[in-house]
Parts: sequence; C-alpha cells; structure tokens
Amino acid sequence: MKIIAGLGNPGKKYDRTKHNTGFMAIDTYLAKKGLSLDKDKFEGLWTKVKVAGEDIILLEPQTFMNESGRSIAQVANFFKVEPQDVLVIHDDMDMPIGKIRIRANGKSGGHNGIKSIIRDLGTEKFNRLKIGIRHPEKTSVVSWVLSPFTTEQQALMDEAFATSCEIIDDFVAGHDSQYLMNKYN
Repeated sequence: MKIIAGLGNPGKKYDRTKHNTGFMAIDTYLAKKGLSLDKDKFEGLWTKVKVAGEDIILLEPQTFMNESGRSIAQVANFFKVEPQDVLVIHDDMDMPIGKIRIRANGKSGGHNGIKSIIRDLGTEKFNRLKIGIRHPEKTSVVSWVLSPFTTEQQALMDEAFATSCEIIDDFVAGHDSQYLMNKYN
C-alpha cells in the first residue's frame, strides 16, 4: 500500500493559491482517473483505490499546512504504511514556477508542512515531489504563497500537474526514488 499526499490549506479562501500546489496536483490526478476524495477521517479528505494492482490512498490533509504531518501520520499508522511508501507533493519556493524535483528523503528545506511530517512520522525518509512556485520578488512570502497563479504561471503549473500524474503512476507501479529522480529531475 502507498500513500500519495498533497499539501495545502483547507477552505475556499485558499483554493488555487500557490501554497495549495499539492492539493492541485492531487485534484488533477483524481480528475484524470475519474476519482474523488470520498472519505473524511484522520483530519483529511481521502480515498483508497487500486491502481495497477496496488492499493493507494490519495490524501489531502485538512489541517493547516503547518500541521500536515498529523493527518499523514494517522493514515500511515492506521494502514501500517512505511514512510518509504509515502509520496508527499508540495510547493517549493526555491525552484522556478512549474519545475519538478523528486527527493527520496532529507531535511525540510524550511517548508513548514514538511517539518510537520518529519516530526509526526518520526523520520525524514519519505518521498517528496516538489513543484516550484518561485520566491517572491516584491512581496512578502506569506502574501506570495497565499496568492493565486497568473494565467501564464498557471499554464506552467498545469504542465507540472500533468507530469505529476505520470510520477504518481510510476511511484504506484513500484519504481523506486532513484528511478523517479533519473527520469524526472
């Protein structure tokens, strides 16, 4: 079993904002597969489905970003999923808009959602799919991450979300992080 978790903030106020990049990636995958998040438990919206013979849980934590780890840890503990079978999708300000990078483990890079997951899973050894949102130039970080993408930026993000669907399928198919990094980084 694998967990694919997209990070974001719950509520209409945060829909389509840069910090909800993880939610948007999950939503794109759900739409492509004709699925929906049909369960509300473990402080998250989720669904459990079989893809390519593998049980997967698609999860959007409904805690705020800084507490995402609570939801992910609850799901992982309940279903007895090891951290190396978790893929977390999140925004990254240190990369250009729409750029994708896969990591097998590591520190948080200052991302509070990742800090929370490391704390609540008790390890840095889980997979990450980072999607660039660029660092702000003339505005505060908070204003930047809580603002929507421009039309031009959204086009780049849509390409990244399409690629993230391929990455999810490869991860579910059992390809390890080294394979994913070689193919997509």
